[in-house]
Parts: sequence; structure tokens; C-alpha cells
Amino acid sequence: MGFFTDSLLSALKLLLSFDPDLWEIVGVSLRVSLISTALAALFGVPAGFFIAIRPISFKPAIITVLNTLLALPTVVIGLFVYTFISRRGVFGPLDLLYTQNAIIIGQIILILPIVMAFTISAISRIDTRYRKTALTLGASQVQAALVVLKEARFGITAAIVAAFGRVISEIGISMILGGNIQGFTRTMTTAIALEYDKGEFIQAVALGIILLAISLSVNILLNYVQGRVNK
Repeated sequence: MGFFTDSLLSALKLLLSFDPDLWEIVGVSLRVSLISTALAALFGVPAGFFIAIRPISFKPAIITVLNTLLALPTVVIGLFVYTFISRRGVFGPLDLLYTQNAIIIGQIILILPIVMAFTISAISRIDTRYRKTALTLGASQVQAALVVLKEARFGITAAIVAAFGRVISEIGISMILGGNIQGFTRTMTTAIALEYDKGEFIQAVALGIILLAISLSVNILLNYVQGRVNK
């Protein structure tokens, strides 16, 4: 118990000292996670909307595939992307491996099914008469789509928040594609793993506290948004 208390107190002191190395790691994590979430939302929300409103014959198959991909291990995605961006891969000449861009690519693949599946679910709950009425009143296809998206905004927001919560805490993609390079690709999760291997627990505990605080904030926001959806 004394070891835990000492480590916790030392970690709190490290946080309050605003150690630049510590907050640099936090900054890298937030940067890659926010960018990957934004890009996944940019592509995933329109794709989910299209799948939800169009009478596609193989829609159940698409939804089944998306639901299956929700549980895809991060290390599998990391290895998959690695085969394409390594020096012997198709995109090897782009020198993406062990960069933040590589992590972002892997994280987008990880959370794109989340955004799409949750968007489909949110759009499917909206009465189809909203869109039909808008079109009847002279709205364009884009305007009618915006009407539906407005009605489903809380469900879509929940999808994006859940996606961010998934990437901020992942480790497999960051480790395999980022390489855990200090000051460049080292994220909170990879730093925690490294400090544990070294037997240095203070920074690991400090990063764990920050990660828990972020995860708690994400879950509070998600519960709030889901509460608005169910009203």
C-alpha cells in the first residue's frame, strides 16, 4: 500500500510541476486522436447516412460487417497497415512508417466502422417522413439531408465521442506504426507501457491519471449525449 501511495503522490507532484516531457506526450496523444476522429467523422457520417437512407439490397450484410469490425483488435490493424507502409510495402516510398500520420491512418481504420455503424443506427431511428416532407415542400436533396442530420445530431455526436474514446486509449496501432519515438510518436498508452517495462512507475502513473481523466470526461459527455438521444 505504501508503494502505491508513494507512486501516486509522486505522480501528482509531477503533474503539478507541468513537466514538459509529460505534457508533450499528452499533446501527441490528443493531436493524433483528434485528427483521426475528425477525419473518420468526415468520411464516416456521410457514408453511414447514405447507407441508412438508400434502399440497398445488401444493407444487412454491410451492417454485419461493420458490427464485426467494431471488435477488431488494434494490433491486427497495426500489422495490416504496416504491410502497406513499410519499406517493402506499396506505400513504402512515402516514408509514413513511424510517423504521426501512420498512427492517424491506423486509428481512422479502427474507428471508421464505429462512426458508420452508430450513424446508421441514429439515422434509422428518424421517421422517413421528415425527409419526404422536406422534399415535397421543395427542399433540395442536400437540404432534406440536413433536416435528417439535424434530427439525428445527438446520435451522431455520440458516435463521434465514442470513436474518440476508442482511439485515445488504444496502444497496438500507436506502438506498431508509431514506434514510440520520444517527442514525436510517443503517446500516453505507449509511454505507460515503456515506463512499466523500465520499472519507472511515476510517469506511468501520472499519464494514467491523465488518461483516466480524459476517459471519464468522454464517458460523461457520451452519457449526456445518449440521454438527449433517448428523450
